[in-house]
Amino acid sequence: MEDYGLDMHCTLLIEDYREKLPVYRLLQQVVMKKLAELVKQAGIELNSMESRIKGEASLAGKLERKGSKYQSIMDITDIFGARIITFYNEDVDRIASLAENLFDVDWPNSIDKRKMHQFDSFGYNSLHYICRLPKSLYYDEKHPELNEIAFELQMRTALQHVWSAIQHDIGYKSEIETPMEYHRDLSRLAGMLELADNEFSRIRADISDYRRRIQSLVQDGKLEEVSLDGDTFRSYIDMQPFDKLNRQIAAITQAELHQTSPMPYLPLLRSLGMNTLGDVERMMDENYDDAYQLALFQLGSTDIDILSSNIGLQNLCIVRILKAGEGMLGLRKMFDIINGASEQNAIMAEMVMQQAAKLSFMNQ
Repeated sequence: MEDYGLDMHCTLLIEDYREKLPVYRLLQQVVMKKLAELVKQAGIELNSMESRIKGEASLAGKLERKGSKYQSIMDITDIFGARIITFYNEDVDRIASLAENLFDVDWPNSIDKRKMHQFDSFGYNSLHYICRLPKSLYYDEKHPELNEIAFELQMRTALQHVWSAIQHDIGYKSEIETPMEYHRDLSRLAGMLELADNEFSRIRADISDYRRRIQSLVQDGKLEEVSLDGDTFRSYIDMQPFDKLNRQIAAITQAELHQTSPMPYLPLLRSLGMNTLGDVERMMDENYDDAYQLALFQLGSTDIDILSSNIGLQNLCIVRILKAGEGMLGLRKMFDIINGASEQNAIMAEMVMQQAAKLSFMNQ
């Protein structure tokens, strides 16, 4: 065994640590599993979740510095530590609320460093809870001491974590006398990162508000007021606007509809000059019957039993292109956009032209 040159009291603490190490590892396993389950259930996206058990040499160094303040190994609260790193400030508070409901929190010894408001404190900003595992959450008759061991749970944002790691790497401590120019530089950077942390949260909140407004407009049928973009198109698709046409086309051969994302059609719709959801709705109203007639010519003499759920939207776009007089070139461009450029797209375009030749508007 390693001899760290500690006094008798600290040496006994090291021996106790060695004896209890399997229990600490069990505690680590239980706590991390419970936290992962709860975070997943809450739907919070994390940057990372990590944990560690303090190594023996690290513990010996701690005891060498301040071993006299610990009467027993149970007084050392950071032998097992967990850290949860979120993307946003508000998610730190959400994680904290979950932890408060999950564990027994030692409030007198827990610290919210975010409230210290020191001018260069950004790198140290985090929420530190000292916790214990309640028996109601987990109990092991073989290891009843599991519920008595205190552990540290740190919660911070990704930017706070990166800044803390950088400070640690360059050996910066605010209490150590260093030239004022370094204090100024680091404080300025800390302020920029704190501003970025707050701005990320604000922008996420603003985007969430925007999406709610858009969803409300879509649900109310005010499609002319809704610009066509990725978010709005998803909201529109959620209303299954092409479902009636799809089912009508599938009924031609009693085919099953295979669900496929319509998002590859978004750049195609934009290339066709559609700027709002109202434009998409008008395209469907104006071309619905011809899109169905095209499907009759495509499927009438076949026994196809599986069709893409994009069949209705595809035929609407085909009819729109042909009515605009863009012919083979327009169809080739369409297939290049939705499938990626390929020589096969020219063959598909020619086939569609042959199928569409019998449509009434093509013979006017």
